[in-house]
Amino acid sequence: RKKAIWQGAAAAAAEVGGVVPESASGDLLDEVANLVESPHVIRGAFDSSFLQLPEDALVMVMRKHQRYFPVFSSDGKLLPAFIAVANGPVDPEAVAAGNEAVLRARFEDAAFFYREDLKQQLAEFRPKLKGTLFQKDLGTIFDKSVRVEALCPALAAAMGFAAAADTAVAAAALCKADLATYTVTEMTALAGTMGRHYAQVQGLPDDVSTAIFEAVLPRQAGDILPASPAGIVVAVADRLDSLVGLVAAVGAPSATADPYGLRRAAYGMLQALVSANVSLSLRSAVALAAAQQPLPVSQQQQDSVVEFVSRRLEQLLFDSGASAEAVRAVLAERGDDPALAASTAAQLQAALNAGDGSPLRSIMTALSRPTRIVRGKAGDAAATVNTALFENAEEKQLHAAYQAVSQQLQGSGGSSTDVAGWLAAVQALEGPINAFFDKVFVMCEDEKVRANRLALLRDVASVAKGFADLSQLPGF
Repeated sequence: RKKAIWQGAAAAAAEVGGVVPESASGDLLDEVANLVESPHVIRGAFDSSFLQLPEDALVMVMRKHQRYFPVFSSDGKLLPAFIAVANGPVDPEAVAAGNEAVLRARFEDAAFFYREDLKQQLAEFRPKLKGTLFQKDLGTIFDKSVRVEALCPALAAAMGFAAAADTAVAAAALCKADLATYTVTEMTALAGTMGRHYAQVQGLPDDVSTAIFEAVLPRQAGDILPASPAGIVVAVADRLDSLVGLVAAVGAPSATADPYGLRRAAYGMLQALVSANVSLSLRSAVALAAAQQPLPVSQQQQDSVVEFVSRRLEQLLFDSGASAEAVRAVLAERGDDPALAASTAAQLQAALNAGDGSPLRSIMTALSRPTRIVRGKAGDAAATVNTALFENAEEKQLHAAYQAVSQQLQGSGGSSTDVAGWLAAVQALEGPINAFFDKVFVMCEDEKVRANRLALLRDVASVAKGFADLSQLPGF
């Protein structure tokens, strides 16, 4: 049935030199196929004067309200035609005329709302948000927009987008304003889209208009993601404000209930950061958002937000194709920076997939020996290695190799070193580790020498600190 509808719609569109967009082959096609048992495709038309309205509004009316397939030209322009699907044998001309009359009425309503909206500047709609409650302890949508606006400068700096801070602040002030417009009140799915359009119409800078739209992205699974620096800042700020404020006010979602859509908000925020490879400390960002809330946000509540977002990050990395072991290994050390965690997980998974003879496997084998020796051993965690207590050349060689590797890792980015860089640096430890365990008896009778050797092995085992918890990987 779906195939018949799609083929019929494509053929009908071709009759007027148009095409049905591929995007309509998803949810819209599924919905239409479930509404009709015996599909009959009908092409209708509407007055071309309606094309003066925003294209997104026209398409929204056709797709969401009427379940019609819009028709576009080969160069992507909307044509004054639509495809409807009737059920069973019908009089095509009569059904087409009826659908055209219904669509004309819908478009006339949209035109009225649009004209009314244009009588005011976008900024003039913002105060009207004071009449829409966000949450009783967190105030109105207007209050929320003020918090997001105030959060943007510090968040932009934390994300490395200080140059885009002014643009982000301007966009944050207006990103919720279109919720008070007539058009978005009638068609809520156009939030952000109409904000961008009205900003463009009144001559605001393109980067501000773009950021206003990108603030709502992603709107659902598979949606496009914010790409401009200011758009990413506002999108993340808006979701951070919701996450921190609502967890403080009502608590994190339970296993079944998520009335405010916080899982979707967290996942969307992470997608924005990961797709643009933007480095940001979750803990620092949560603290920045907590400082803007109208109610106290305890450290325990901030920790709860971080934990909640971390679980969504874990799912995002699973969805990207990384194994559970690789994800957990990376999150243990790099989970505070979602973009870094995502790139590391992908690289680590590729290294694991290389097989037993790969550099990662040989390094894991080497590092597993000192790790197992020091695990669970009582000792002074702050103890430093005393080179004067070395009795074997292998001790000196391992200590020298560790110092060289440690220096190299710090010089190449330290905790943000990529997998290839980390492997290249740490490979220099393999030979000295193996030689040490071949020649040196760690648990000797001399207490000072034994403690010194354990301190050396503790340092050697720590080279994975800030990179990944190798003990989570299979075969360690």
